[in-house]
Amino acid sequence: MVFAQVEASPGKCWQKVLYERQPFPDNYVDHRFLEELRKNIYARKYQYWAVVFESGVVIQQLCSVCVFVVIWWYMDDGLLTPQWLFGAGLASSLIGYVLFDVIDLGVGRKESGRTRWADLKSTLVFIAFTYGFSPVLKTLTESISTDTIYAMSVLMLLGHLIFFDYGANAAIVSSTLSLNMAIFASVCLASRLPRSLHTFAMVTFAIQIFALWPMLQKKLKARTPCCYVGVTLLFALSALAGLLTISSVAALLFAFLLVSISCLCPYCLIRLQLLKDNIHGPWDEAEIKDDLSRFLM
Repeated sequence: MVFAQVEASPGKCWQKVLYERQPFPDNYVDHRFLEELRKNIYARKYQYWAVVFESGVVIQQLCSVCVFVVIWWYMDDGLLTPQWLFGAGLASSLIGYVLFDVIDLGVGRKESGRTRWADLKSTLVFIAFTYGFSPVLKTLTESISTDTIYAMSVLMLLGHLIFFDYGANAAIVSSTLSLNMAIFASVCLASRLPRSLHTFAMVTFAIQIFALWPMLQKKLKARTPCCYVGVTLLFALSALAGLLTISSVAALLFAFLLVSISCLCPYCLIRLQLLKDNIHGPWDEAEIKDDLSRFLM
């Protein structure tokens, strides 16, 4: 914007109109130009504990990846049998299935129209197909080096964390892509386990922790925030305890990461909000707020 200062003719005041010829340059503005200046009229004001609460979704996904890697490590070292993992996962899924309906008193199931018999059939079909194809999954990556498998798994798990739906309305969010990348990583890691039964148990566990667990957490967050906070803390402590049995250094770094995301990052966000300085005024583009849908018929 160019500010031009000219002497107006006596009795002639400048008007912000285009349909009248005026004795002023086109880029002329008067002293009232900055009177319409407004700052941060659309800025969101965050509360610290509200941001900490919302960061629980990120904590949940980081802990899910950590638990998955720890379980795979136990399976690879022979510290955990596939029968025990499948049994524990099945029991946990049944408990979560019941809680999923209890939380909202079955309202969500009535709205979706899906029956328990349909859920049972889907579960049986998935278990049958996964068990039948586990020998194929076990030998799927035999021609690929182990280092390449580990590198691909790390990249896929990072992609899962990046594209996961944390509740933000962003173009990068893709729940389908995030889940597919997590399953791809689980197949890669499961193919390096001793037997096909290990592969079956590992892939089944990946579906439970990457597909079913976030659904339950989302409903807990919406219906019972206090329980959601408690489950998040318990889940984080469990992930840290499991990682501690493998490496104390990794557990310490992971704990620092969780504390940074849940406490330090919200504090930085609140502090940076004070420095925001978005200005609005007559130089902004015009916005049509009337309903123009009648003209599109």
